[in-house]
Amino acid sequence: MEEPFEQEGIRGVWHLPDQPNGDGLALTHGAGSNCNAPLLVSMARAFAEAGYQVLRYDLPFRCERPKGPPFPAGAARDREGVVRAVEMVRQRASGRVFAGGHSYGGRQTAMAAAERPELAAALLLLSYPLHPPRKPEQKRTAFFPELRTRVLFVHGTADPFATLEELRAAMTLIPAPTDLLAVAGAGHDLKRAADLAPEILTRFLALLCYSEK
Repeated sequence: MEEPFEQEGIRGVWHLPDQPNGDGLALTHGAGSNCNAPLLVSMARAFAEAGYQVLRYDLPFRCERPKGPPFPAGAARDREGVVRAVEMVRQRASGRVFAGGHSYGGRQTAMAAAERPELAAALLLLSYPLHPPRKPEQKRTAFFPELRTRVLFVHGTADPFATLEELRAAMTLIPAPTDLLAVAGAGHDLKRAADLAPEILTRFLALLCYSEK
């Protein structure tokens, strides 16, 4: 079942499973999109079918403006939105709570988790924007050594925001179990990954079984 949700500055859609397993996921969008992005819908439905309660939600900048990218000055507020959304999931879930997002949303989610290690049991980062296109020297990894949460990265082989080799090198900075699922031929939008939602879920669950580094 899917139902609209808006409360305490959080707007989105709940995916409620027929047979809940007690766990939950908060999932958000990238800089140029919103919570209705096809990729997020596919992922949310796959998790819900497996028994997870999922809240796919809009970040604060998108709640304010229907279009346009986020402003750098508003990043901290977007991270506060991530924290609120995860807490909304925690209120409904009796088990583990996970968090994730696409591109900018994934980056803000990961930064929030680095600031709050107890935020989520694991992260799902779709198209992590490791650096701006054609600017590989501007790595967005300063917080990686503080990130002690398990992470599954899902990344297209044609993503200009990072090559697979760059991302694998960056992952070594994270002092927690990590995994990388490459999507052949996919760009930053990960459109080809929509059909891979069940496989992504399987890899995510496998990550939870990894031994600590």
